[in-house]
Amino acid sequence: MFQEPDYRENLSLALSEVLDDIGVNERMVMRRRRHLMLRETMGNIMFRLTDINVTNYHLGSQSEGTTTRGLHSDIDILVCLHRYNIIQDWSQWEHGKFNYLMIQDENTTPGYCFLQLLHPYAPYLPVTVIPDEHHINDRSGRILLKNTRYNGLIPGAIDHGPSNALQGQHGYYDMDSVIAFHCKSWPQSASSWLDRQGIGRWPTQEMKRYAVRTGCFVVATGSKVSEYPELEWRISTSLTERCLMLNLNITQIRCYVLLKMILKSFLNPQGTINISSFMCKTVLLHCIENTESSIWKENNLFICLTYCLSELHSCVQNDRCSHFIIRENNLMAGQFTAEKKHELSKNISDFLQNDRQMLLIIDIDDLGYRLQVKLNMLPHGAYYHQSSHAIHEFYMTEEYLNTAFTVRGSQLRLLQHLHTKNIRTMKHCIGKLITFNVNGNRLEQAAFKFLAPFLFTTYGSILASSSIGENNQVSPQALVWLLDGLNSDIWNSRLKLASVFYSTGDMEKAELILTHTEQQYYSYPVFPICRCEDMPPPAVTAEFKRVCGEQSEDCIKHITAFCVTFIQKEINCVPHELQYEMFRSTQDDMIHRDEDEDYWMDWAVVDSLPFLYFLQYKIYSHLQRHEDKQQALSKLIRTIETDKNLRHRETALNILGQCMEQENRPQQALNYYLLSLQQRQRNNVAIIHICKLLSGLLAAQ
Repeated sequence: MFQEPDYRENLSLALSEVLDDIGVNERMVMRRRRHLMLRETMGNIMFRLTDINVTNYHLGSQSEGTTTRGLHSDIDILVCLHRYNIIQDWSQWEHGKFNYLMIQDENTTPGYCFLQLLHPYAPYLPVTVIPDEHHINDRSGRILLKNTRYNGLIPGAIDHGPSNALQGQHGYYDMDSVIAFHCKSWPQSASSWLDRQGIGRWPTQEMKRYAVRTGCFVVATGSKVSEYPELEWRISTSLTERCLMLNLNITQIRCYVLLKMILKSFLNPQGTINISSFMCKTVLLHCIENTESSIWKENNLFICLTYCLSELHSCVQNDRCSHFIIRENNLMAGQFTAEKKHELSKNISDFLQNDRQMLLIIDIDDLGYRLQVKLNMLPHGAYYHQSSHAIHEFYMTEEYLNTAFTVRGSQLRLLQHLHTKNIRTMKHCIGKLITFNVNGNRLEQAAFKFLAPFLFTTYGSILASSSIGENNQVSPQALVWLLDGLNSDIWNSRLKLASVFYSTGDMEKAELILTHTEQQYYSYPVFPICRCEDMPPPAVTAEFKRVCGEQSEDCIKHITAFCVTFIQKEINCVPHELQYEMFRSTQDDMIHRDEDEDYWMDWAVVDSLPFLYFLQYKIYSHLQRHEDKQQALSKLIRTIETDKNLRHRETALNILGQCMEQENRPQQALNYYLLSLQQRQRNNVAIIHICKLLSGLLAAQ
């Protein structure tokens, strides 16, 4: 089958070049994987630090790197709750735990199971009392757990039955989440897969050993053909499947990307047929297993694609697509009506009969046009499209921004957890974080580099606030922590250190830090990052894209400016003009706050650049350097008026208004407060500033 004329080899090479151009190459694939795995790791570290007994796993195309911009792939997240001990054998039962036995019998669909509640103190003693509405007593007298137990668990998600979708959040991909429990042992129904040996000796024994070590999950969803859809739990080998995908070569990855493009463009363009990319992935894995590894080369890409489509066609005609690991699980069971099956079969057949022509009209990522140019069917430049360099630069920038948003989101969630805790608890949290750097893997150590400096700075600032409150000095211990945290980003930690020195009256040190910080602003294409609210990301410059394309994720520390955040325990390190922001909400305002999302409104949060110029204004006022003071004020005004990337414009306007009051320019102060209220009508301390200003003016008359 694989001995074909030269045109197929030429078409394969052209396809490979096009896919390379649009980002399906080793470098981009590894970059995407790195970002998603780092994001997964950082999230799980956050769970450990905040004592939440959950592990998230990022699965699917984004984490595999098997997608493109035009495919619009979301992130599949498996949310593993560690509340229960899921067992397949009585020897795995644990005393005092919520133990559930996986039951597979004549009533369960292949690839699915029931979860039977076991007695927590005597394994063979039956449970006779139904504990709550989430359990049911079946005809055999067993107490079974419903898969609807955790529906709606994820805040802000759209309920899609067993899964929950988070959509449209700026700075993040759309996410589709499912609830699952982990079973330490490999599923008994998949034991034959461990002994199965493909033609190309793939998967390898090392992959299978990994599979056994990772066990499996039970996911809260039943089969579409089940008689008991609320009681069944799908047996998932998703970590093993991810391992297999991460071990594909670039031709196999490109073949999968093409399958998804064909699926979206021709096989199921309206999304009305229940055929999924997971079915395409499964077909691909079967094809890889059943062929020699030497076949999967760039010059055979088109032939491999045709082979996979032929196998998919066979699956549709036979109403059977066996799960790659649990063969008894038919992924197509109950998915198609006879009419939809006929339509899908015809669509695949039509494509196979006109495969070359059909590839030339795929508009996802301009693949068809690019392919025509590669094949000299169109002159170069006949159709405008982005260069491969521009596309790669876009992907690099996107991955950088997503990583930066993830870092900032993690920092704020950590702060949200700790802002009411005592000093001892915070130090204990730092100790736990350090263990990830000492004993963790490379991803955990990378996550530590992003989280630790921020936490060090916050802890040092809290200690400094305490010592300033006692004797108006920064304790040596606080200073050590503040200096250890200086590399959290290009500005945040340095501005907080300058604010600490300003609060103790050490204007010379504060001024020196600010001068150095401002110089860095002109040395790098600094990009502001804020996760306080869901806002569109700021516009990026060409220079910023260039830096992202040339440097690694470590550049986050050099070209990122997170907003400066002070919790109330840091109040003595905050200029009094900014302290007002900690008390922005009246009782009426509180009604209009989201408890989960608006936690930051009890803190003082300000964009880095306005805060820098504000501190300069205050410091030069104390140093009686009038010309420098006015220059700083002019920079503050210009930044607020011209910088479209400000995330907390209302706060910047509030501190500018107070500067105007200190300049004895009350009318301008009032104008800035009113502009602030236009930015945010509620939960805005501008109303207090206006009342104070008007009260003072009336008292002076």
